[in-house]
Amino acid sequence: MLRGKKIVLGITGGIAAYKAAELTRELVRRGASVRVIMTDNATRFITPLTLETLSGNQVCTDMFARSQDFEIAHVSLADFADLMIIAPATANVIGKIAAGVADDLLTTTVMATTAPVLLCPAMNNRMYENPLVKGNIAKLAGHGYFFAEPGFGELACRSEGQGRLAEIMEIIAEAETILTPKDLTGEHVLVTAGPTREPFDPVRFITNYSSGKMGYALAVMAARRGADVTLISGPASLPVPRRVKFIPVSTALEMKDAVMKLYKKSTVIIKAAAVGDYRPATPSASKIKKGAERLTVSFEKNPDIIAELGRKKGDRILVGFSMETEDLVRNARAKMLAKKMDLIVANDLTDEGAGFQSDTNAVVIITPEGQEERLPLMDKRDVADRILDRVKTIITARRRG
Repeated sequence: MLRGKKIVLGITGGIAAYKAAELTRELVRRGASVRVIMTDNATRFITPLTLETLSGNQVCTDMFARSQDFEIAHVSLADFADLMIIAPATANVIGKIAAGVADDLLTTTVMATTAPVLLCPAMNNRMYENPLVKGNIAKLAGHGYFFAEPGFGELACRSEGQGRLAEIMEIIAEAETILTPKDLTGEHVLVTAGPTREPFDPVRFITNYSSGKMGYALAVMAARRGADVTLISGPASLPVPRRVKFIPVSTALEMKDAVMKLYKKSTVIIKAAAVGDYRPATPSASKIKKGAERLTVSFEKNPDIIAELGRKKGDRILVGFSMETEDLVRNARAKMLAKKMDLIVANDLTDEGAGFQSDTNAVVIITPEGQEERLPLMDKRDVADRILDRVKTIITARRRG
């Protein structure tokens, strides 16, 4: 998402300035070109040499510094930026920007740029709660500035409250969201993710190895592209995505109930959950004690949620998944046609890096018309983006037709 993007990173004079080094490193690692502006106070907390080394570019500190190519610094930096990030953003710089003050290189560049600006506040909790600071943040948000909300915890001043600089990966996620085209605005995307758990008794259950990572990646990327997203998830140890309505479930029956309550409001349904095919027919109300050498459990079939959606979907776009260990395309295509899907995403569990728990996937996207798009091993968020590209193609074609 950030590869090839040009980022101007502003660093102001707060104790969290040291974290800008990690942020710079992460931006560069993701392929962004980073130019750094430091206020005079920022240089008291971290040296320009550190940021020059990490960014690979000269750090700018003086609005009136001479330049061999005679560029006007704040104008050239403002024109360079695809995105400006100010981290940390102190109460002082937030107030100056809100008041339209441009008295140093950083604030002058902010005033001159037409790129989006992401402010990452970091300050004492009482400062952050000050009505004047809150008012300045609200004012800037109303003018289209973006914010990475500070975290809660122990602060450098030994007090505790909200005011810690947002985590680096949260800032990265906000930057990626801002820079992602909003081509799914107006769509209502329902995603299912994770495994289901079918109890034997109050202690034990049958489940599968699904981590939920593919479904969560789809929810994240759909939200970034402007969709209104609802994520129905079985048990997963993943953070709830931001800007997503989250509904936790446990069993297949609970997932079916949640899906059937919400599918009518959706324009796109993506069934990425690994729903258990069977459940114990008569789960015990109390713990099953160890006794006989053998224990026999009867199972009954769970409802086929995606098949029911296929019968009821109307003009909604229905995307399913097929994890196979043999005859990948043939089995996936048969499943897609039988259950009236608009796309199916197939992956082979035996391929290294493409199974459960992994952060990567290698898939084949198959259409009812017989088209096959084979994706190499890539991050699941990149896979999700390619799947959503296909969804967008269907939406566009239907609107034209």
